[in-house]
Amino acid sequence: MENLYYLIIITAIIVEYLLSSVSSFLDIKNITPIIPQDFKKAYDEKKYVQSQEYLKARTRFGLFSSTFSLCLILIVIHSDIFGVLDQYVRIQTENYILQGLMFVGLIYIFQDIISLPFSLYNTFVIEQKFGFNKTTLGLFIIDKIKGYAIFIVLGSVVITPLLYFFHLYSEIGWLIAWIILTVFMIGIQPLFVHVIAPMFNKFIPLEEGELREEIEKYTGKVDFPLARIDIMDGSKRSAHSNAYFTGFGKSRRIAIFDTLVEKHSTKEIVSVVAHEVGHYKLKHILQGTIIGIIETGIMLFAFNLIMNDISLFHVFGANQLSVHAGIVFFSMLYAPVSMLTSIITTAISRKNEFDADKYSLDTTNDGQALISMLIGLSANNLSHLTPHPMKVFLSYSHPPVTDRIKAVNQYL
Repeated sequence: MENLYYLIIITAIIVEYLLSSVSSFLDIKNITPIIPQDFKKAYDEKKYVQSQEYLKARTRFGLFSSTFSLCLILIVIHSDIFGVLDQYVRIQTENYILQGLMFVGLIYIFQDIISLPFSLYNTFVIEQKFGFNKTTLGLFIIDKIKGYAIFIVLGSVVITPLLYFFHLYSEIGWLIAWIILTVFMIGIQPLFVHVIAPMFNKFIPLEEGELREEIEKYTGKVDFPLARIDIMDGSKRSAHSNAYFTGFGKSRRIAIFDTLVEKHSTKEIVSVVAHEVGHYKLKHILQGTIIGIIETGIMLFAFNLIMNDISLFHVFGANQLSVHAGIVFFSMLYAPVSMLTSIITTAISRKNEFDADKYSLDTTNDGQALISMLIGLSANNLSHLTPHPMKVFLSYSHPPVTDRIKAVNQYL
């Protein structure tokens, strides 16, 4: 079994890398010198060329970083580093929960240190060059510290009971772990709204005026009361624009980036709000939560079947069974399934985006505002207007903007 596990893991890593690389090359090859008809007012020649240069810069960087990651993970697997790390945490303490927390924590720290130069380059070179970065080095460091704090707290809250129940109730441990993770996935929503998001951004209630009146008028019409309508200081870190809906029940709110308010009309912003409301009304958020819960259950059940197979541990140079190492090793063995489910969930997500656009159109009766917003967002974010179908199929959670505009025009 050891050879089979090794073959599955290595094949999955290489195939995923090749698919990503090939789709990225094809994506660049799909660049066209002709500006799509719908975008000729929003893109002049200079901006269109700039959007293509932005794509090339991000793609080249992505290919370099993914190649580096491929080489690194192959070195880690073949040098038995995981086995050495497992032995190290066992020497530090005999408590299996502390061993697990140390094992996962050290892997997180090592990964973060290795990825730090890539993150700095992306933020302060690529995003800076194209006018998007607003983050200072000080803010970048503070965000890192906050990220570590969140990982320590939430990681401990999730990992500790998983280790405990898998260790104590081996046969039904996966079921208890599934229940715990389900509660966490549901509970993280209000936690994100009230605790996590405010750690990184300021959320100021939208002031009285035309925009607030129109949003409240719309949400009242579709029977969608909001606890809050907030303006988020997204410009503190980036010039990119967006808006999102989050929370359940009394914690439900719409967060609108300040950059969106600065660059778009009231009608356009209402069309975005209508799109986000559509996701809720069409039960896309509930659907995503249910899919996530089912995927988690399947993964935990599969892990339970092989968590005591020492052959899997031998692949990574570990000679003793443990839940903490087993989870990490299994996540790599499970990669082919994760790849497949990712393709399926992104396809569902793209369909949901079309449906939310239609909901926005049906409830606002203003297709031109929606189209204008989609074009404006693409221009402001220097979006790739002609992505290759393979790239879309493998990784796009949203349909290409040209397809969305075509669909809206068909609905009209």
